[in-house]
Amino acid sequence: MEKNMKKKGKLIVFSAPSGSGKTTIVRHLLKNKELNLEFSISATSRAKRGTEEHGKDYYFLSAEEFKSKIKSDAFLEWEEVYRDNFYGTLKTEVERIWAQGKNVIFDIDVSGGLRIKRKFPEETLAVFVKPPSVDELKIRLKKRKTESEDKINMRVAKASAELATSPLFDTIVVNDTLEHALEEAYEKVSTFINS
Repeated sequence: MEKNMKKKGKLIVFSAPSGSGKTTIVRHLLKNKELNLEFSISATSRAKRGTEEHGKDYYFLSAEEFKSKIKSDAFLEWEEVYRDNFYGTLKTEVERIWAQGKNVIFDIDVSGGLRIKRKFPEETLAVFVKPPSVDELKIRLKKRKTESEDKINMRVAKASAELATSPLFDTIVVNDTLEHALEEAYEKVSTFINS
């Protein structure tokens, strides 16, 4: 147990290569009030995209602010995904949700998800969302039209390494058809929360 953090609810981690559909699944689960979930907003040093808002989509920090918080041990987990492009989970975010008596749901990268699972092995359900194939992943990323071809290729290359970590997760949801993936994710989360 992370020192200075009081155990309250459960932690539900959804990790996947970018474009696998984990965000869609997490949004679906949040609509199911009986699961008593609250979204953990990650901190990042990357620039806002589109209509993203600070404190809603992410806590947007400068690279310097992020590094300062790392030094002060403010993160439950963090990672430098690309040079000076940090993502992490603030301890205060999890404490905020637990104080509301809710379970925390994360939409988080693979290494961050596994770090949370290592720190809270009993309280965490770590779910890996798998795309049907790497080719399908590339098609989904292109459809988003939010990134350059180079950035998409970087994400696809990273996806292959991330897919190799899937056996380290508690369970895998293959997102071949969204409806099936949503049902399977709901069942797994509901069973874990009620166990």
